[in-house]
Amino acid sequence: MSLVAPFGAVEGGPRLILRIEGAALAIGAAFFYWRAGGSWILFAVLFLAPDLSFLAYLASARLGAIAYNALHSTIAPLALLTIGAWTERNLAETIALIWLAHIGFDRALGYGLKYAAAFNATHLGPIGRAP
Repeated sequence: MSLVAPFGAVEGGPRLILRIEGAALAIGAAFFYWRAGGSWILFAVLFLAPDLSFLAYLASARLGAIAYNALHSTIAPLALLTIGAWTERNLAETIALIWLAHIGFDRALGYGLKYAAAFNATHLGPIGRAP
């Protein structure tokens, strides 16, 4: 077993913990969405919206990785959730929870943040079929 995974990806127990953490994020965000009384139709419509970032791969792998990572990091939805809670904007809070649920779901499935080296190179290891 190598000490360094391809593209700097995490391996072994830490990878499993990160995937479980992703599942916990997805479940927790969905739970708080339910508690907030959000529309499940809105949840279904927006759940895959962050994946529109894949369109940036049409320009280049570097731009695609930047766009994907921007929409699949927890920083922006946590900021939106905080702003929504602070200003009592329920729509901002519900969108942030949907966004967090999506990110957690992706992480639970093993889809990590992207490296520009290749579309399938992520911090959680390569995705897809081996060449």
